[in-house]
Amino acid sequence: MTTHAAETHPVIPPMPERTPKALREAIAQHAPQLLPDFDEHWKWAIADAYDLGPVPAFMARWWCEYAIARDPKLDAHVTELQHRAAEATDIAEAKALIDQVAKIRYGTRKLEPGE
Repeated sequence: MTTHAAETHPVIPPMPERTPKALREAIAQHAPQLLPDFDEHWKWAIADAYDLGPVPAFMARWWCEYAIARDPKLDAHVTELQHRAAEATDIAEAKALIDQVAKIRYGTRKLEPGE
């Protein structure tokens, strides 16, 4: 009897706690390609701020970025949709592709820590 090698599916890391520190640590560990932009955005928008008002918007953006980047299949799908939209010659097709990306990004907002 022949044994077939079991297909391995990459484990998608869970979402971290909803704090900038925990999110940065998760990015550093599981999506390090995002870290330079995350750090630069933090320095620009938050680090020298005397008002914490921008923190929720910062967290929303990077929560979404990490949620997509931590899942290689989802990341590739979103990238493909964006490339197809950029190359589309039909405005309706481009809009539909961008709408799909927006729905994916919007859906990541609902993810909770540990999911």
